[in-house]
Amino acid sequence: MKSTNKTDVGRTRAVNEDRAAVQTELNGFTLAVVADGMGGHQAGDIASQITIETIQENLQTLESDMTVEECEMCIREAIYLANAKIYQLASENEKYMGMGTTVVVALATSEFILIAHIGDSRAYKFTQESIIQLTEDHSLVNELLKSGQISVEEAKQHPRRNLLTRALGTEEYVSIEIHRHEWLRHDLLMLCSDGLSSLVSQQDMVDILMQEQNLELKANELIQHALDAGGDDNITVVLLENE
Repeated sequence: MKSTNKTDVGRTRAVNEDRAAVQTELNGFTLAVVADGMGGHQAGDIASQITIETIQENLQTLESDMTVEECEMCIREAIYLANAKIYQLASENEKYMGMGTTVVVALATSEFILIAHIGDSRAYKFTQESIIQLTEDHSLVNELLKSGQISVEEAKQHPRRNLLTRALGTEEYVSIEIHRHEWLRHDLLMLCSDGLSSLVSQQDMVDILMQEQNLELKANELIQHALDAGGDDNITVVLLENE
């Protein structure tokens, strides 16, 4: 399985609070994680780093003969542990109060992907010249959009579009959304923070991913599009290709 992992601080932020990791050789699996931290100076980047390290460390025990259900349970346990660590640190240290992070996790084989997420970092699957969003944002704007209270165009400009309804580490207990998806040979999986998804349209994503170039160049161009559109947040993208 081919992969690439790119991040950029953006044009307006002083600190990159995004973190990402990819492990392509994990007992028959490929693991990818993106976390977008929040909580101000030294807090958001710590929350996202704890998340990446905890999830990676706790999924090293995966075994190639595990069932999908067993894999799902392992992912949940790793995310719950990350949540507990962040929540405890924030509870014990005033300067970290309110810190948290989004997270989107992909555990892939050549036949299926498990996607777990909390917050508004996203997963997309690109196949046969089309792109499908696999995750649904846990955000106020998405709730307003689903209920018909605002339009898609209004959602893009909403003053509270960054307000999450669910995040990792902000509460003692957290609800994880996790789903299994099929994927075929040459399909692409993209994980990204909202610094990319909020500024690069799905059509632009398709146009870039369709280009005959390697994953690293595709990722670079996706980030450049977000920078050209303003780059008002940290930008992170992970690409996986099912060879």
